[in-house]
Amino acid sequence: MNKEEILGLHEKHIGVLGIAPQMAVKNRSDLSKAYTPGVANLSKEIEQHPEMKKRLTLSGKLIAVVTDGSAVLGLGNIGPAGGLPVVEGKSLLYKDFSGVNALPLAVEQVTADEFVETIKNISKSFAGIHLEDIAAPKCFEIEEKLSKEINIPVYHDDQEGTAIVVLAGLINAAKVADKPLTDLKVVVNGVGAAGLATAALLKNAGINKITLVDVKGVIRADSADYNEYQKKLAAEINYDVKGKKLENVIAGQDVFIGLSDANVLSAAQVKKMAAGAIIFALANPVPEIDPQVALDAGAEIVATGSSQYPNQVNNILVFPGLFKGLLHSGLKKVDFEVEKTVAKALAEMVENPTKEKIIPGVFDPGVVDTVTQAITKSYQKK
Repeated sequence: MNKEEILGLHEKHIGVLGIAPQMAVKNRSDLSKAYTPGVANLSKEIEQHPEMKKRLTLSGKLIAVVTDGSAVLGLGNIGPAGGLPVVEGKSLLYKDFSGVNALPLAVEQVTADEFVETIKNISKSFAGIHLEDIAAPKCFEIEEKLSKEINIPVYHDDQEGTAIVVLAGLINAAKVADKPLTDLKVVVNGVGAAGLATAALLKNAGINKITLVDVKGVIRADSADYNEYQKKLAAEINYDVKGKKLENVIAGQDVFIGLSDANVLSAAQVKKMAAGAIIFALANPVPEIDPQVALDAGAEIVATGSSQYPNQVNNILVFPGLFKGLLHSGLKKVDFEVEKTVAKALAEMVENPTKEKIIPGVFDPGVVDTVTQAITKSYQKK
């Protein structure tokens, strides 16, 4: 599709979403039940029993997909209005893939506290909050504070979604490479929202030999150039790797996880990695290294974020089924245990992983149900 065709399609429909009624209003009787005077019964019931709100109104099945457009994948800081098509598209995928009702919202680029207060003030209209494309480190602060302020799930797709699908792919990649998962030496290149959450989940899953690298080099606990969240994780990992840059620390690594920028990993660097190297080059639209270049340089397994190549590591494998599971189970928080449960379930969908198939495809049957059931069976009404 060219630009004009895409713009024309979206303009024709004024976006990709609409609102459909759940009951018909064709006569006075219908009107009295759907609106006045019947609605007064609902209002009084909810006034006396606020928990009934989620059973009697849309708020029990509606999530908000919220952005300020400050960190849109591949586009950067394009502002709240610019970020709106992305959250609208994700809202469509929620409905189309899992039947979850989602409303896209764009919020001005205010302080973390103002953002939290805004969402808190409208939270009674929703059953959950999906944060999207919010720049680090503000996104960490927003999710942390918002989770404490409201009693519904708060999920940041760029963090938890990415971390889950990376762990799922890595579980199977380790099997194919015949390396124990917890013995892997991993370098995470690009430690923004996605990189930080991914490294934290890998650590919680038992992978302790992790090196964090960002645009200015290796992140250490005493690094003046990095934010408190990055330094805190660096202190917790405390893996002693010598060197200041990616080129210094890549030698002997089993895994490269790129959540950074195009063409930052070279064939020469891949050749320095351990035998059976695993490359997750997830930058979009252009990966950190061309997959064929990585394979020619000796990589065993290569995954990207693109549908153009095998092993697409994409958040769409996670978020539709995850929120469906959250709504069905009543679970209020997406923590490491939930993330590991979902990652393991996704990995198990590929019964016999190969170099070209370590992760389910976006359109493979059963992905949403697998994720949903992983949550509902493990966390019913907790």
